[in-house]
Amino acid sequence: MSELANKVPAIRTIVMPADGNPYGVAFGGWLMAQMAQAGGALAAQHSKHQSVVVGANDVRFGHPVEIGDELSVYAEFSKIGRSSMTVQVEAFRRDRHGDEMTRAASGVYTFVAVNSDGKPVQVPALD
Repeated sequence: MSELANKVPAIRTIVMPADGNPYGVAFGGWLMAQMAQAGGALAAQHSKHQSVVVGANDVRFGHPVEIGDELSVYAEFSKIGRSSMTVQVEAFRRDRHGDEMTRAASGVYTFVAVNSDGKPVQVPALD
């Protein structure tokens, strides 16, 4: 996902003081939650069902996200199973007054589509 010019982020938000620690940067857990929301939005749209996160792997933090930064989170499928969807997620930070985007974090999230009873359901294959 290195080419961002033609991609639309799943989530774009401004990092607020409540999202950060005393050092003026976003909590890592908050950043992971934003990434899970972005991946979950993609999974739910594709599966047409509630999609719950069942795992996060290879999560890496590359650059601090400061309070006031704009955070853009991008998600794309890397694998579709019977009821599971593996999503590669990348988060980029940008100073609100600048143009340069820097990768802040990346990870691989796994979601399972479930019905109203919480039971896994089959998801469609990728086109």
